Amino acid sequence: MTPSTTQPVPGFLGNAMFRRFSVGEYHKMIEAGVFGDGEPIELLEGYVVQKMSRGKPHDFAVQALTKRLVRLLPSGWDVRVQCAITLAESEPEPDFAIVRGDESAYRDHHPGPSEIGTLIEISSSSLIIDRGDKARIYARAGIPVYWVVNVVEKVVEVFTRPSGLIEAPAYEVREEYPVGTAIPVILSGQTVGTIAVADVMG
Repeated sequence: MTPSTTQPVPGFLGNAMFRRFSVGEYHKMIEAGVFGDGEPIELLEGYVVQKMSRGKPHDFAVQALTKRLVRLLPSGWDVRVQCAITLAESEPEPDFAIVRGDESAYRDHHPGPSEIGTLIEISSSSLIIDRGDKARIYARAGIPVYWVVNVVEKVVEVFTRPSGLIEAPAYEVREEYPVGTAIPVILSGQTVGTIAVADVMG
């Protein structure tokens, strides 16, 4: 199924029809002011989705990870915080995207799959979406490493070996790092450092 089509969503509003948008259409709506500046939305598989509200554990984890990632990343990599990335049918705004280059590389476009080393979502109220929908979207795009920082259960779930573009995209490997362990930060297959789980859980 391609974007810009309509399809029913089972069990929601009596199977009402919902229109899907392409990434290009989504950009045009933003440029036209259809959505307010900074409005908490993102495009997921053609649907404009409202982002979940953020609580104190979420914001603490964002701040803690920002400091640690900035110190840790080697030359040639940069971290983008709560900024958009562009995929074939989606334009999500992950909490972190570790990308090639620096800020000057993304003056006129959002990072795409070939420019992304790791994506990270801080997850509490959005846990079902982050484990399910976003894992599927990122696996389809071939994002090599994806973290779900589960602040509810105080564990970091690390997904690797994406399937790529298949009928049911998924990550082949899922590992859990509880408090007391450290997560390896892997870029282009190389471990560039570790981050203690306890440091990001508050």
